[in-house]
Amino acid sequence: MTYYVGLDVSVKETSICIMDDKGVVAARTDVSTDPDLISNFISKHASDVERVVHESGILAIWLTRELEKRGVPIICIDARLAHKALSGRINKSDQGDAEGLAQLARTGWFTQVHIRSEASERVRVLIGARERLIRMRKDLEGHVRGVLKVFGICMKPVGTGKLRGGFRDQLAAATDADPAIELLAEVFLPLHKTLCIARDALDDEVRIIARESDLACRLMTVPGVGPIVALAYIATLDDEKRFRKSIDVGAFLGLTPKRHQSGEVDWSGKISKCGDCDMRRLLYSAASTLISCTRKPSRLKEWATKLAERKGHKKAAVAASRKIAVILHCLWRNETVFEPGMEAIN
Repeated sequence: MTYYVGLDVSVKETSICIMDDKGVVAARTDVSTDPDLISNFISKHASDVERVVHESGILAIWLTRELEKRGVPIICIDARLAHKALSGRINKSDQGDAEGLAQLARTGWFTQVHIRSEASERVRVLIGARERLIRMRKDLEGHVRGVLKVFGICMKPVGTGKLRGGFRDQLAAATDADPAIELLAEVFLPLHKTLCIARDALDDEVRIIARESDLACRLMTVPGVGPIVALAYIATLDDEKRFRKSIDVGAFLGLTPKRHQSGEVDWSGKISKCGDCDMRRLLYSAASTLISCTRKPSRLKEWATKLAERKGHKKAAVAASRKIAVILHCLWRNETVFEPGMEAIN
């Protein structure tokens, strides 16, 4: 007899429900979230397992990899879509959710979520840490600027040279205004320098990884795309074969308009903003660079610039973000480089 298994995973415990092909529960239990305990219970009570499903979540990547190593036919499914099916129950419990997931595994009514490779996750960790350091540095600088305004001191704009040493020089020069500022500078000056040094170290590491990657070098031939955007794009998509058409990447990253159609009502709204928000932000930054800073002529820049003149910079940058995402996938799939004279891809 064929069995289907649903796992309702939490940080400490996992509810397991084993169901046969007729929809009858064969076994259920609650165990610690340990791959060995989960795989042992499944192998003990189900001799022929067709599929095991669990929802996407904070532990989904780790648990999927560990159960795959133990020979469990595990599938990670979209938690948002699974929630729609499970929300029809009157009472909610972990065991009830596990049974509902087992039913989804039996019927096949679910959307599988792609689990990225470990190499992609390592790159995402570096880029995420870099972004966190930048945010911490910006928060510190913004706090200091706000405090100094209370004492009538307005700091000037700071360049990126010398690890943003201009900011620390201005803060050190303001210590004579008040003892509180002197104490503030004593605490924040070394912190600010440490954040800048750490960010530069991660930048160097990312550049090295990008230079050693042929794919990243090819993607960086697109105007506005640097090592951060190229590596983040590769790590986010992980496998170009996931998408049958390049234009599907725009929808995957939430850069296509939402549509609502019911009866006589049919309208398209703002972009859906589905998918990875960090990747979307990086593509928007690349598009802004293409429109405002890139000087090398290309048909892509010409199209984006004309669109910005008609629709404004923000709308043009969003449209150019989607265009860049599609072009990057085409270059990845076709193993080519960007040519300034090529037609913009629709």
